Amino acid sequence: MSKNTKTVVILLIVAALIAIVPLFALKGAEFGGSDDAGSQMIEEIHGEYEPWFTPVLESMLGGELPGEVESLIFCLQTGIGVGILSFFMGRFVERKKLQKEMGRQ
Repeated sequence: MSKNTKTVVILLIVAALIAIVPLFALKGAEFGGSDDAGSQMIEEIHGEYEPWFTPVLESMLGGELPGEVESLIFCLQTGIGVGILSFFMGRFVERKKLQKEMGRQ
């Protein structure tokens, strides 16, 4: 097994442990979103919380988006961002390879 393969395997195991360990270490804990936590803290400090604005899609649809649609939009946003980052990282790697080849000739 090469050094790079070992590194990748170790990093994948660490990433999985970071995601899984809190579920078992903090049994019965609620893993809520930051929006809910922020709203609750503001209510505790200042009393009643009233948002300044409503999200654009919610105002266009006349109600809240279903959780599945929110997840879909978030996943699409993530995929587009990863695609852009991967494109530029690939360009940098190819540029480095090309510069090495040009230096040899």
